[in-house]
Amino acid sequence: MEFIAGSLSGALGLAVGHPLDTVKVRLQAQSVYTGIFHCVSKTYSKEGLHGFFKGMAFPVLTTGITNSVVFGSYSNALDHLTQSQHGGRGHGKPASAAQVFNAGCFSGLMQVCVYAPIDLVKVRLQSQTAVDRYRGPVHCVAVILKQEGPKGLFRGGLAVALRDIPCYGLYFLPYEVTRKALARSGEEPGTFATLMAGGLAGVVSWSFATPMDVVKARVQMSGAGGREYRGVLHCIGVSYREEGLRVFYKGLLLNCLRAFPVNAVTFLSYESLMGLYCPPPR
Repeated sequence: MEFIAGSLSGALGLAVGHPLDTVKVRLQAQSVYTGIFHCVSKTYSKEGLHGFFKGMAFPVLTTGITNSVVFGSYSNALDHLTQSQHGGRGHGKPASAAQVFNAGCFSGLMQVCVYAPIDLVKVRLQSQTAVDRYRGPVHCVAVILKQEGPKGLFRGGLAVALRDIPCYGLYFLPYEVTRKALARSGEEPGTFATLMAGGLAGVVSWSFATPMDVVKARVQMSGAGGREYRGVLHCIGVSYREEGLRVFYKGLLLNCLRAFPVNAVTFLSYESLMGLYCPPPR
């Protein structure tokens, strides 16, 4: 059930935040914009509202896979960690911070192989401005396979792993801590606690993820209209030398603004579905 709830909640969260994500990707991968409002105005003047939703169809159709892996892996890993020491999550002490963090890191690791190709296609479609190099997600996949082979679908995969493995630990940890802190003693956390905890979890995780998110976007666009990079370290070195330390925080404000509502909706949907189909024992 964790896999199904995770997939549905992920689709809802993605629909909420995709326009801001498009602006964020363009700011990170291209150096032609002076800021958020410049990017928004240029995108709207040249492409209309449609420009903000480029690349959305593919992630929406596939987010069920990635989010089901994330939430399913996290839940099962946490079950395993708590059962191995306390004989089940429903007995003895609650999961420790270390267990929650480790389970989150495991979920990040599990979703990398599934998420990396999907994110690559999304980023390349979002980065298209005047000239449409790709006619859609299927055409984008076909072009990548033709020009780079199967390994081309995993361009930027190392950056995805370096971003997601630790940051999913920093995603679930503040969620669990905040949700429990806002719940009344002896009661299950309510809607407000879940919304606030989910939103805060998104902001915290993206605050740490943004530097590697910039590197990921640039490596993914390498050879597809973007500057050529030999890898993650080369991208970090060139970006720092040419634009300074601030380059690694491009899109930070957008990430945080997008993260709160997206993850509040995601976690509320997840918890609601889990409560509906797998109610806690009385």
